[in-house]
Amino acid sequence: MGKRRVPDLYRAPFPLYSIKVDPKTGLVITAGGGGASKTGIKNAVQFLDLQLVGEHQYSATLLHSHDTDTRATMNMAVGNGVIAAGQDGTCSVMSFKHCTQEEGSKAAAKDGNSAQQGDTRRRAGKGDKGGQDGAAASGEMPNLKDETAHISVAVLAEVQSDLNPQDPLQKVVRFSPDLTLLLTGGTDGHIRIWEFPSLKKKYDFKAHEGEIEDLDMSPENKHLVTVGRDFACSVWSGSQLAMGLKWLETMPQIAEKTYRYMACRFGKVEDQKDVLRLYTVQIPHKRDRKPPPCYLTKWDGKSFLPMLTAPCGTEVISSLAVSDSGTFLGLGTVTGSVAIYITFSLQKLYYVQESHGIVVTDLAFLPNVLKGKNIKGNNETAMLSVAVDSRCQVHAVPNRRSFPIWLVLFFCGLMVVGIVLLLQYLFPGFI
Repeated sequence: MGKRRVPDLYRAPFPLYSIKVDPKTGLVITAGGGGASKTGIKNAVQFLDLQLVGEHQYSATLLHSHDTDTRATMNMAVGNGVIAAGQDGTCSVMSFKHCTQEEGSKAAAKDGNSAQQGDTRRRAGKGDKGGQDGAAASGEMPNLKDETAHISVAVLAEVQSDLNPQDPLQKVVRFSPDLTLLLTGGTDGHIRIWEFPSLKKKYDFKAHEGEIEDLDMSPENKHLVTVGRDFACSVWSGSQLAMGLKWLETMPQIAEKTYRYMACRFGKVEDQKDVLRLYTVQIPHKRDRKPPPCYLTKWDGKSFLPMLTAPCGTEVISSLAVSDSGTFLGLGTVTGSVAIYITFSLQKLYYVQESHGIVVTDLAFLPNVLKGKNIKGNNETAMLSVAVDSRCQVHAVPNRRSFPIWLVLFFCGLMVVGIVLLLQYLFPGFI
């Protein structure tokens, strides 16, 4: 496993920070930008159409680019036609609809607030043109379908998700599995939970000293797990602290506060409906000349007892994802490398060193079926990655060759018969 080149699926005209796959519409949604700096780098949420080419390859077409003015989207969650986007210290909630050009035109004509929509569409149009100019410069951007009416985007509401007086920044956002709650965390250490879609605030509590790094909620909204820069990974029931996780119990040789939690994610267990797992990533708190390894830990998702801890290389982990089936786990690093692990054993299945030129900011596994079509092809799994280098890549693991069980049994039977005949030949009267 060493350096190899992964072709770019798509290249944006700005740094990419987040990627999500919407199984309902089949859209791949990316977001990022240059922020408020006056560098001429735009800020946008972009919608891609993903297609399987042959059995192992993919192509993507840019359908629409939604301009987000001076605010870059640093993180987002997608569910049921809604995007929750972290932009500075706010969470912007947007609806999107995938429609035909005629439907989009009719919707625009019926909209009473035509001036506002026209301005939004003009900004999107400029963004599309800028995207094409960026493509011409790089020579790597896919074709743009010219009718922005394919995707209609409307801002529904905004909520203040971080109140850091110095530099407010939302760092993570999630929908609960049943889409009834919207959860955010930021640099002020607070977890804020809103009822969705009303956006009535349900909880607001101090979860960590310092920044929130990650959070995830278990099925049925039973437990919330949060990760902070204060070395803590906490389990909450509502706004009440239930317990703190102790991964060092599995690694007693490691001193306290030499590692901190970086990410957390719940995952299913394939073919075991009532079983749940939690996965966490631990990274060194300080870097040495000889970099120590990062670690992956698998936990029982109900008792929160550690089950297995394994090293995952000396490159600092920057992003974590778990496949819908719970079979695979994806990691991105600050040096641009991408890896896929088997969750059962935490063994590395796939690795590309420095696949991106810089920090991998987000990962998303493709579902088995996308918009009623098999999107995996002849692959065991496929995962999308984005990075600050503006590139979106797809990492596919081809199906490993296997033999039918009847063929294996047949050859086993032949071997047994062969051994018996050999013994009979060497030792007459053996049977």
